[in-house]
Amino acid sequence: MTKQGEGQNRPWVAMYAIAGLIWGASFLFIELALTILTPIGVAFGRTFFGALAMVVAMVIFKSKLPTSFEAWKHLTIAGILMSSIPFVLFAYAQTQVTSALAAIINAVTPITTVIVLLVAFRTEKLKPHVVVGIIIGLLGVLVVLGAWQGFGENNPIAIVAMLIAVILYGIGTPYVRKYVTPLKLATEVSVFGQIGTAALTLLPIYLLSGPLITAVPDFASVAAIVTLGALGSGVAYLLYYKILDVVGSAIASSVTYITPVIAVVLGVILLGEKLHWYEPVGGVIVILGAAISQGSVLTLFRKKTIA
Repeated sequence: MTKQGEGQNRPWVAMYAIAGLIWGASFLFIELALTILTPIGVAFGRTFFGALAMVVAMVIFKSKLPTSFEAWKHLTIAGILMSSIPFVLFAYAQTQVTSALAAIINAVTPITTVIVLLVAFRTEKLKPHVVVGIIIGLLGVLVVLGAWQGFGENNPIAIVAMLIAVILYGIGTPYVRKYVTPLKLATEVSVFGQIGTAALTLLPIYLLSGPLITAVPDFASVAAIVTLGALGSGVAYLLYYKILDVVGSAIASSVTYITPVIAVVLGVILLGEKLHWYEPVGGVIVILGAAISQGSVLTLFRKKTIA
């Protein structure tokens, strides 16, 4: 007999895991795509192919685009906050730091989301576990960066770029929940609206900022940018929006708990990246802090289905 609540919990947990796996591999795809594209080119490519994937989804599901200015305004803002700027910043950062470090810094997103919910949207109460979680998470960032030795081998501009990106993710996640979700658009339409407008925003910058390609494309690099777009910026965002709609922004943003683990493994095995001891240690502290700050996540995962 199916246990009560099992049917409700399993779908979003599966989507959560798949999105985490895809986004974990995305840092590898970014690294490969950077062999033939500039950071802006990578950002445009992933939004372009992501938008194409959503066009296919909209055709399959016979979805209709919104017609109101208000809807497109919020989708455009969401696209800028969640795609246009962060994608460029992370791609730039990965020209200076390892994909593993980029993924670990990306795991700060749940903490920035909680801070934004507290300060800007005022939808969270300042509870003791939230404060403790934020402090632990920020301490984890300092450990990841090896703060006791400055930035070490890391480019400080790249570090700042990634931190700005996760702050924008932290703003974008509750923004989508507050302004895009109430539009009640089909999920694939919401995703297309975000990454499609992001692609349009990036296109003129990409065309005017430098070479369209920086090297002769090979199969691996082309496959990487197509996969990064179709899966990383298409399918994964489709899953993310569904999770966001079901369980809210705090839990949805915690999908970044999975991504650094996948990214570190792929970076070490496939890219031959070297880790300093404090990077994975700091990553664990960051994830612990994020989990503590979002007590609802721990509570939700402790729930057992009732026969």
